[in-house]
Amino acid sequence: MARNAPSDTALRVADLSQSAEHAFALKPDAEALAELARALDVTSLRKLRFEGRLRPLGKSDWMLEGKLGATVVQPCVVTLEPVTTRIDVDVTRRYLRDYKDPDEPEAEMPEDDTAEPLGAWIDPGQVMEEALALAIPDYPRKDAAELGQMVYTKPGEAPMTGEDAKPFAGLAAFKDKLEKDND
Repeated sequence: MARNAPSDTALRVADLSQSAEHAFALKPDAEALAELARALDVTSLRKLRFEGRLRPLGKSDWMLEGKLGATVVQPCVVTLEPVTTRIDVDVTRRYLRDYKDPDEPEAEMPEDDTAEPLGAWIDPGQVMEEALALAIPDYPRKDAAELGQMVYTKPGEAPMTGEDAKPFAGLAAFKDKLEKDND
């Protein structure tokens, strides 16, 4: 790779032709998959592939468009059993030389979340990792896995359930009883 590349997948912007597209296809090996799985705190990663193109956008900006595919295994949030999720997402990043980052500490997020400042390098490998981290389900759940209901009470007292906490449920039952008695 070019001088002082931040990673093996990084492309030096100064070396890219402004008149051609630059295709890429990344398919990490088993060791890299295991390392990435540890970093993302998932059980395992399989079939990770990120392919696309980097093309000039105007005179000084760049557009990265790609397709990310992966199979992720992670524990169910309810049962801790393995949950397998297939991820297939389109990824777009626009690298802008005149990118303006808001200075205020509580600035609103821009509607266009694909824009990034253009630096000396564009790294499809880093984009792949970021897009994968965003696409992984936060709370994977096995089909038909349900949370149980926990009931706490003082010793010797009747436990109060969620149904007991609904004050109008008792009124509806009382109304139904009254209507039956009137018939």
